[in-house]
Amino acid sequence: KGEIVGFLGPNGAGKSTTMRILTGLLKPVAGSILFQGKPIHQMKAHEIVRLGLLQSPEGRGVFPQLTVMENLEMGAYTRTDGAAEIEKDLNNVFTLFPRVKERIHQMAGTLSGGEQQMVAISRALMGRPKLLLLDEPSLGLAPQIVDVIFKIIKKINEEGVTILLVEQNAFQALKVSHRGYVIETGDI
Repeated sequence: KGEIVGFLGPNGAGKSTTMRILTGLLKPVAGSILFQGKPIHQMKAHEIVRLGLLQSPEGRGVFPQLTVMENLEMGAYTRTDGAAEIEKDLNNVFTLFPRVKERIHQMAGTLSGGEQQMVAISRALMGRPKLLLLDEPSLGLAPQIVDVIFKIIKKINEEGVTILLVEQNAFQALKVSHRGYVIETGDI
């Protein structure tokens, strides 16, 4: 709790599969997964989201035919804490990512890769994560944008969000992580 944990490894090592299992999109073949002491390995994905385990997927995964604002609203879809709290988090996202605020009426599919990554992370933050899973946030981005994204990841963590950071860019990931794990063909 409270850490950034780097989860590193080459393509095909099992990083994204692990993320899909944690979020309930895949079921484990064996074993169990506990989140805050509660077994989640047999739960459905939407139930896991309601517990506060949220993911910003590899490849950004924005809803391209929706506006940026509609993407952010989708992130808050399961929340029940009221419009004032959602508005507060929306303003926080706009502080972290001013570019997202500038683009709120634009279709998400027309944004640059870096902007889409910002929207994807912002959408996950709108769900108020207790654990934020970031799957390859630097993938396909220009080095200058990568630096910006990693500074923001560190800031998100400093605001109290625990982060599991899946990344091939080991240098950047370990620079912001409190500790790390390396996976190779399914073995840690």
